[in-house]
Amino acid sequence: MNLNPSKSTGTAKEEEGHATAKVVFIAAAAAIGGFLFGFDTAVINGAVDAVRHGFGLDAARTGFAVSCALIGSAVGAWYAGPLADRLGRVRTMQVAALFLLMSAIGSGLVHGIWDLVCWRLVGGIGVGVASVIAPAYIAEVSPANVRGRLGSMQQLAIVLGIFVALLSDAWLANTAGGASNMLWAHLEAWRWMFLVASVPALMYGVLVTSVPESPRYLVARGRLPEARKVLAEVLDMHNDAALDAKVNDIAHSLNAEVRPKLSDLRGPRAGLLPIVWTGIFLSVFQQFVGINVIFYYSSTLWHSVGFSEKDAFSITVATSVVNVLVTLVAIALVDRIGRKPLLIIGSVGMTVTLGLMAWCFSQASGSGASLVLPAPWGMVALVAANAYVVCFGLSWGPMVWVLLGEMFPNNIRAIALAVAAAAQWLANFAITSTFPWLSQIGLSFAYGLYAFFAFLSLIFVMRAVRETRGIELEDMHA
Repeated sequence: MNLNPSKSTGTAKEEEGHATAKVVFIAAAAAIGGFLFGFDTAVINGAVDAVRHGFGLDAARTGFAVSCALIGSAVGAWYAGPLADRLGRVRTMQVAALFLLMSAIGSGLVHGIWDLVCWRLVGGIGVGVASVIAPAYIAEVSPANVRGRLGSMQQLAIVLGIFVALLSDAWLANTAGGASNMLWAHLEAWRWMFLVASVPALMYGVLVTSVPESPRYLVARGRLPEARKVLAEVLDMHNDAALDAKVNDIAHSLNAEVRPKLSDLRGPRAGLLPIVWTGIFLSVFQQFVGINVIFYYSSTLWHSVGFSEKDAFSITVATSVVNVLVTLVAIALVDRIGRKPLLIIGSVGMTVTLGLMAWCFSQASGSGASLVLPAPWGMVALVAANAYVVCFGLSWGPMVWVLLGEMFPNNIRAIALAVAAAAQWLANFAITSTFPWLSQIGLSFAYGLYAFFAFLSLIFVMRAVRETRGIELEDMHA
């Protein structure tokens, strides 16, 4: 970084330009945590059938093997904040990378189902930590003028992680001729699906060593010279007075902060403030509409209704591409249309498409692995499933994370967000673990249930969710 004093009188606009160029790399490196979030939670998709047959699992144990990582994620998300305050943001990201690396290797070399559950729990903790610390770090190092766009990199990284995981699963399965077949080093393809996750985990751990510590953390620890150095690098500030003012602003905000407690969330409605319940229900409905069934079980689903294993993997990859593209559209629309209108549009669309999927599967014959969708219902179900992903990706996918980050009052934001995030992981676990059991009752029943929750989400948004577009964070109230 050139620290030529002649640049110290540069305009604010020039400083913003330098700041944007410098901070993009930092934000991208941190956002790999979001990539791992998506990769680790979706990589199980291609391995479900092979794991079930290889270990002789029933529906209940299959569901738990797939969803157990989400329990670890809830734990990791809950403790990420205290860990980051103790160790620092960068060191905490390295801890998350280590957990994910151990999980990738351990899951690929397991000898039994409970070994797999154990290592998936370890990976889940890493995912939970990464899902919280990456966006928090990006917000703390980003200049205000680009914070929103850089913060959106987390959601984009998540859907890219899902896409790469499903693409990797498909390539490995096709290379081996099936997920259960041997590939390299006398290991089945499904084991390599887990092992390959060690590559992005290593990349994450290495890249975050090159990013600076959060200036907010450094000031909180009294390491003011280091904080000044980071601010000079990240914001391209060269004026000593400006640096002193920035450090003093951070120190003042930290001194004025009161660490929120769970007791601060108490309110008149069932023991909690209304805004807290709104956050919890946003998180729960995001999962109860069944989106992760598509990303965790879709290969099994399409295989079970007549598509070949190869075609089932290809369909799953195509669906993840759709998810990436519509997330880009949502990022472009969120500040133009608003959060609430997009949620309403998404709820209506998901109700219709999930209802159509339920109708399609009501036409199926057979059951279990012999389930068959007669023409044209198989193709209609495929189109409806991808339309459902479009509706979710435009709305409830990114909008819930946007709202949770901005809807709570300053004095309770951190603890309320932790509660809502934990509720989201637990709801994800409930839906993911019960799908194999629900599918045994009937896929029509399962998707009909998700359609019902999508309809409830519409009523909830219309009655309980406030629009936050254009409102300053300081003006949010309970």
